[in-house]
Amino acid sequence: MNFADRMQEAVTRCGNAALVGLDPHADSLPEEFAAVRAPGATRAERARACADFLCQVIELAAGAVPAVKPQSAFFELYGAEGSLAWERVVAASRAAGLLVIGDVKRGDIDSTAKAYARAFLDPALAGESVCDAITVNPYLGADAVQPFVEACRAYDAGLFVLVRTSNKHSALFQDHGTPKLYEHVARAVDSWGSELIGASGLSSIGAVVGATHPSELAALRKLLPRTPFLIPGYGAQGAGVAEIAGGFLPGGRGALVNSSRGILFAYKQPRHAGLHWKDATRKALAEMVAELRTLTH
Repeated sequence: MNFADRMQEAVTRCGNAALVGLDPHADSLPEEFAAVRAPGATRAERARACADFLCQVIELAAGAVPAVKPQSAFFELYGAEGSLAWERVVAASRAAGLLVIGDVKRGDIDSTAKAYARAFLDPALAGESVCDAITVNPYLGADAVQPFVEACRAYDAGLFVLVRTSNKHSALFQDHGTPKLYEHVARAVDSWGSELIGASGLSSIGAVVGATHPSELAALRKLLPRTPFLIPGYGAQGAGVAEIAGGFLPGGRGALVNSSRGILFAYKQPRHAGLHWKDATRKALAEMVAELRTLTH
């Protein structure tokens, strides 16, 4: 089944478009996983603590949200042991019935892009740790993206191409020129995805568009009516329901909304003071789901 169709089916089943970002910041993990920052801890011990924490988060998210997004950098910190932890977390997510968006932001010359695509999207190589979709950086041009597009066709996988990101200095390059560079990228994303449209009317080739630029988010949604959006910036980065609403298609379709720190480390927020980290995460997750249901119902 086309990735976008699987995505929309999962959103419909859960009744919300929440995406939990699995970013195990060592300094923020609860005390029971303090091995991740203990002086003298081995890479294996640190990687195991991250995976132990995230697997418990996955248990809380399973059935409540459609997808998770593990961030590869926090696993790569720990070398080979981190790679094993990544595979464990991805496999646990898939076993829990969650779509997995690998936040890997790869982008390189043709031959290297082919290897990256197979590493994350080819079930024959990745096995139980294969991703449903990954994020990619398009700034080397079409020849660097095409191998990922071909992998989507071969494995019924998906891509989310960086278009207009939510980080503080994103405008430095993305706003350059007339039309702006991110608009050029958006049109390329539409073209790359034109032959991968599913029964939902959506393509397997999506776009990352930040909620911290709500007017641009809404404008890009009009420009890209068949492109799934991955929307970062919700929650800890300051965006709320009003800011993300413009990224959805009619009927609350066509988007996933990411929250990472606001869910994983909810126990650190003053309003959750005194709660066990699981209870705080469970509460924050329920609040996010309730807010996003106003957009999908």
